[in-house]
Amino acid sequence: MSSYFQSEDLPGFANWMRVQAQEEMTHALKFYDYVIAQGGRAILKAVDEPAAEWDGPVAVFEASYAHEQMITSRINNLATLALEERDHASGIMLQWFVTEQIEEEANAQAILKKLKRVGDAPAGLFMLDNELGTRVFTPPAPAGEPA
Repeated sequence: MSSYFQSEDLPGFANWMRVQAQEEMTHALKFYDYVIAQGGRAILKAVDEPAAEWDGPVAVFEASYAHEQMITSRINNLATLALEERDHASGIMLQWFVTEQIEEEANAQAILKKLKRVGDAPAGLFMLDNELGTRVFTPPAPAGEPA
């Protein structure tokens, strides 16, 4: 998505998506590290190739928002399973992700709403691109430290 936005001369959108990718990598590593810390073996498998073309910024953020909703559903399913299995350690770890997904969905939805409001107005798209260009990656606090 970041590369798509770069090719569309929307560097702020590209920045936002690149930061999002960095954030998602840290989330994946939280799962990886948790499995290892619990004495398990994390086995990473191939991920489906993402789309590379969209019909514009609205379509990108519709896909992004839908993806976040799917991730939320999967995390909720894991949290439910942890409760059923009385795996309290996993339940606690998963609550961080439950909370994080509230923010992830809200962010994607907010940008999608702004894009729909802007419509075809180049000035609005330019302003939103500038806004999204200010996002910076902030690594999460290590376990045991305040966020």
